[in-house]
Amino acid sequence: MNDPAQTSIEAQTPADPSFVSSDESKHGPIDQPGWERATLERLAFAALNEQRTARRWALFFRLSWLVLFVVVAWALLHRGPAGVDKSTPHTAVVEVKGEIASGADASAELIVAAMRSAFEDEGTQALVLLINSPGGSPVQAGIINDEIVRLKAKHKKPVYAVVEESCASAAYYIAVAADKIFVDKASIVGSIGVLMDGFGFTGLMDKLGIERRLMTAGVNKGFLDPYSPQTETQRAYAQAMLDQIHKQFIDAVKSGRGKRLKQTPETFSGLFWSGEQAVALGLADEFGGLDFVAREVVKAEDLVDYTVRDNVAERLAKRFGAAMGQAAVHALQMTPTIR
Repeated sequence: MNDPAQTSIEAQTPADPSFVSSDESKHGPIDQPGWERATLERLAFAALNEQRTARRWALFFRLSWLVLFVVVAWALLHRGPAGVDKSTPHTAVVEVKGEIASGADASAELIVAAMRSAFEDEGTQALVLLINSPGGSPVQAGIINDEIVRLKAKHKKPVYAVVEESCASAAYYIAVAADKIFVDKASIVGSIGVLMDGFGFTGLMDKLGIERRLMTAGVNKGFLDPYSPQTETQRAYAQAMLDQIHKQFIDAVKSGRGKRLKQTPETFSGLFWSGEQAVALGLADEFGGLDFVAREVVKAEDLVDYTVRDNVAERLAKRFGAAMGQAAVHALQMTPTIR
């Protein structure tokens, strides 16, 4: 009687001596030397193909999201206010929001461009600067202040500043060029001062036994270096520079506010006040918001926003482009090469 296990094995084994299995036909008999390496190479290439496929799909989905965001952003940016005709009488609005700095939304470049567009439209009855800013660069604020004065004289149209939550420091530097400043009773106004801040780590470095090795050509080239001690001469020089910029700020406030300003010893000390206090001190003129000024002061209720904002589509494209660039570099670094 035959063994069932033996019968089964024999039944699956071809009688033809010329039969060769698929594995043997591709890589030789599995008992030949090197078959382990061939198997490992086959597995490695399969894994590599899967990784490449996954990266292609990831790139595809990123590009799809990019296209979607660009389309949505384009639709939002080109939607425009319905029914607004810039040739008819209206109140022009330019927002001054956030930090006043180069490259920011409240930079001199963007705000000046917006103001010029507003003044040039024949339907503009007045320009309202809608301000909500804690301050920023005195340079950017000075540029905007000078341009407000120039544009008012050129176009013979009034400029009003309307303060929301805050109009401090460089923001107030801008506001004083307006014909009138309107605030809420709880707005924060003032902070007429200049500061320069930083840190000094020399004491900590001495305790940790760290030596600062700074080489310069020029005695003051390392001025304000946080890892080097500050001399009294350098301190006096910095203070003189701050005092000079402070005087420029004070001159702008006095020129803009004129006799309305009720000067006290604290006026130019860097203090800030509530809107109610600001009106009492002559730092602001009246209480009122944007709609109030357009309706009661300008007598043109229609509002047209001339604010120049950073293009959302371009910003998204830059971010997605940078992300995909990093992904491409990462993929190139991870792709194995066979030599």
